[in-house]
Amino acid sequence: MSINHIRPWRNIERRESRQIMVGNVPVGGDAPIAVQTMTNTLTTDIAGTIAQVQAAADAGADLVRISVPDQASSKALKEIVAESPVPIIADIHFHYKRGIEAAEAGAACLRINPGNIGNESRVAEVIKAAKDHNCSIRIGVNAGSLEKNLLEKYGEPCPDAMVESGLNHIRILQDHDFHNYKISVKASDVFMSAAAYMQLAEATDAPIHLGITEAGGFVSGTIKSAIGLGQLLWMGIGDTLRVSLSADPVEEVKVGFEILKSLGLRHRGVNIISCPSCARQGFDVIRTVEALEQRLAHIRTPMSLSIIGCVVNGPGEALMTDIGFTGGGAGAGMVYLAGKASHKMSNEQMVEHIVQEVEKKAAALDSAAAE
Repeated sequence: MSINHIRPWRNIERRESRQIMVGNVPVGGDAPIAVQTMTNTLTTDIAGTIAQVQAAADAGADLVRISVPDQASSKALKEIVAESPVPIIADIHFHYKRGIEAAEAGAACLRINPGNIGNESRVAEVIKAAKDHNCSIRIGVNAGSLEKNLLEKYGEPCPDAMVESGLNHIRILQDHDFHNYKISVKASDVFMSAAAYMQLAEATDAPIHLGITEAGGFVSGTIKSAIGLGQLLWMGIGDTLRVSLSADPVEEVKVGFEILKSLGLRHRGVNIISCPSCARQGFDVIRTVEALEQRLAHIRTPMSLSIIGCVVNGPGEALMTDIGFTGGGAGAGMVYLAGKASHKMSNEQMVEHIVQEVEKKAAALDSAAAE
């Protein structure tokens, strides 16, 4: 058993929500918070899109969203769905017929935007297709594409307008006896997004998909998402999430898991605790951590690893991690196993040795879990 357990003062009480199925992935209720991303290839590039879906799945993505802007993409979607290792969400804007085609192509979920999907009669046709093909729906409200009447009513995009848009579409789905849906209210502004999500969480028991839309590049987008999604998750709000970055979709998945791991809400792979390094360091901490992140990317078993440059905080951090290394003197440091000092190891051999220890620990944990 890993010693990186959840302590009582770290527990987060999640908001109660209905559980739906997105393909074979449960969303809401007591299901793990699902991490998703979106491909940025042309959907008609079938091989390229499948490769990107596979890379995202290998990184841990539970769901992958794919844009379906035209009929050619609808046709390609069928082949992509057949090869995908995870459920596919079809991203639908403007053309309601694309939603119908995507359901027929085997999409597990249809993301529809209330601001541009069309009138209620068109939504009704999408609902019928979703019912006929056992497909869920995400109501994806976006501050940048709200309905004209709501912008006239409120004067500008705001949390009240976003939530009203979402609740209006929930009513349409429920009026057509469709309940296999989730909902999101995204904005690029962290404050607007958070306020809208908090209001939405009080107004419905539907599963909620979190996101700060158009968050920016890797660094700025990660920070905005961590702040916005982090505070909502801390409050127990959120059943799925996507970190929207102008970056490789795999990076979105990695950041999503890191946010969840930092709050104790999902545990996947090695959680590396490391110091920023300073003049006290007994080895090159930054390059060591970079090397370990690459060498340990294949580990999926939840585990904690501390890499600390000196003895000021090293032994204390090692007490709380599965494996640890604390820098010392004379070109060597101390290896800790299960919180206890175990043996010394030279700095030159340290990376290879830690990789071996992590892989051994992962194999033992996996074997115990399988029994």
